[in-house]
Amino acid sequence: MKKASYLNIGMVLLSWLSLPLLGEKSVKRFILSSLFMSLYIIFEFRFAEKRKWWWFPISLKSNFLGGLPIILGPFLIGSMWILKFTYGKFNLYLLVNILVDSLFTYFGMEWFKKIGYAYLVRLTKFQLSLVFLIKSFVLYGFQVIYEKFTKHGSSRGKTEESF
Repeated sequence: MKKASYLNIGMVLLSWLSLPLLGEKSVKRFILSSLFMSLYIIFEFRFAEKRKWWWFPISLKSNFLGGLPIILGPFLIGSMWILKFTYGKFNLYLLVNILVDSLFTYFGMEWFKKIGYAYLVRLTKFQLSLVFLIKSFVLYGFQVIYEKFTKHGSSRGKTEESF
């Protein structure tokens, strides 16, 4: 369990240490979408816990709490990074998400299983990939809608490809 604590702290800390590198404009532009996705993932974790999609064998109250470091670290900050470099180029966005999600699904989950951090239970890796793909569309769609109603959208003009 001590390893899991270090892993949790490391995931969150490393993710948040990269935040200043994003730049203030990018953080302001993409934070709401990333926070929305984090909230979405929190609800997804609650649903997944009831359906036993995955399991975090840690000494906290639930799988939800076990997944919180992943949500508040790599998923939250990673969403902003991906949006920063790919927003407005949907095909690139989709490709980057498929690559990152596949790396996590097929290699990251294997490593988590190997070290005893997390396990897929009633969800296959392919199904997990589909769950990630849906989240990719939700994130991009939220950002498109957000930009239509904020100064980010009106100041850019119509040069960026929309969803």
